[in-house]
Amino acid sequence: MEPKKLLRVVFCLWTFSCLLLPSPSTALHRVALRKQRLHFDAIEAARTAKRDPTWAAGTTPTLHGLASSDGELVPLKNYLDAQYFGEIGVGSPPQNFTVIFDTGSSNIWVPSSKCYLSLACYFHSKYKSSRSSTYTKIGKTCEINYGSGSISGFFSQDNVEVGGLVVKDQVFIEATREGSLAFVLAKFDGILGLGFQEISVGNATPVWYNMVSQNLVSAQVFSFWLNRDPEALEGGEIVFGGVDPKHFKGKHTYVPVTRKGYWQFNMGDFLIGNHSTGVCEGGCAAIVDSGTSLLAGPTAVVAEINHAIGAEGVVSAECKEVVYQYGDLIWELLVSGVQPGKVCSQIGLCTPYVSKIKTVVEDENMEGLVAGNSVLCTVCEMTVIWMQNQLKQKQTKDKILSYVNELCESLPSPMGESAIDCDKIPGMPNVIFTIGDKPFKLTPEQYILKTGEGAARVCISGFMALDLPPPRGPLWILGDVFMGVYHTIFDYGNLEIGFAEAA
Repeated sequence: MEPKKLLRVVFCLWTFSCLLLPSPSTALHRVALRKQRLHFDAIEAARTAKRDPTWAAGTTPTLHGLASSDGELVPLKNYLDAQYFGEIGVGSPPQNFTVIFDTGSSNIWVPSSKCYLSLACYFHSKYKSSRSSTYTKIGKTCEINYGSGSISGFFSQDNVEVGGLVVKDQVFIEATREGSLAFVLAKFDGILGLGFQEISVGNATPVWYNMVSQNLVSAQVFSFWLNRDPEALEGGEIVFGGVDPKHFKGKHTYVPVTRKGYWQFNMGDFLIGNHSTGVCEGGCAAIVDSGTSLLAGPTAVVAEINHAIGAEGVVSAECKEVVYQYGDLIWELLVSGVQPGKVCSQIGLCTPYVSKIKTVVEDENMEGLVAGNSVLCTVCEMTVIWMQNQLKQKQTKDKILSYVNELCESLPSPMGESAIDCDKIPGMPNVIFTIGDKPFKLTPEQYILKTGEGAARVCISGFMALDLPPPRGPLWILGDVFMGVYHTIFDYGNLEIGFAEAA
């Protein structure tokens, strides 16, 4: 072949091969995550901070419900127990910050150089607008209120670099006050929310929305892989614009997003061992939250888990009082065929047809209805659920009442520890979440958190109690404990969430 023809053929082949290669816009964009070891004191402080005393008073709870200065509802976060952090850049040239990539909120905020009076700001990197050539002033003030404190500041606009992508003209919050000790102790500087705009303070457009609208990603998908190996140097990875097949095994099970705001979906039954807990037989709401390490669920279920794994609890006087005074009557009503959901209203502990524990997410118009006696009503309904489950197993009346009394002692303590005997982990039961009609199992090794070594080793239950009234509840929060076992895809384009076994 003549040299000119050979050169022409080589050039054509090179051109064709270049066309087959993905362009930069279609590539996967990755953010490496660093992992912080959990500490027992941090977890207990986080558990305490995540509880709001207004629950007991029957008022609107603020857990996972922050109010901005103009009354908007946005997700409550307490990040003291968070483990996974990544790096972003804000401004031109980029100023680097370590942030939590949080699917349970939607705003991005970092400490401001104008933060003078908060101790937390002196322990973290601060954004200096004067050093950025792409900064645009907005100045509107805002506040995010937490159960354990708050942050406040003002909106600004600048470029944000995430995983090699530069998001232009991103609106973010410069925090000028961080009013909680949690922020002083935190290993992160700020938070980058990956939730929906519906829960964004000030209706600011989230970073992810701008990635999509600015055509920075070829697919409207991002995915989380969290490395749960405590000895591994690599904490995990977030992939924007697609999925890395090395991060999971098999196929994903997809469920539709049922309510934009959180990444929320409907979950089926929850089992301890092979036995249904009954609370979610008709369905429960659940959210996937990368901003918390724990698993949170209804008190009735967490009490059964505590009993099964031997976690410490408190003796609930109200619970034992309900069993003592009404146990026989509840038994008789259930045996006679009265619907479980109407038992507590028939004996006068709940307002008729209003329940504090629901099996499905109810309509918004139920929000204003409140049970007459909140505490006794809730305890009664837990007792009904426990007794109904035991009846299905054909247990005798005496055994059932004895078992329910034991569960009363296992009710999670709002302020107490949840430490367990590490040597008993091999004998603890598996737990199963039903998602998309498929079982997602967690073993004791996966849902028990460990910290320390040797004589200082401590094992802690990965479950905490969360009672959210209708229409938002009952609600499960699947945090890092779950996401570490199951690779998670957040499909914004199709409004669905996918789960597969993590590799």
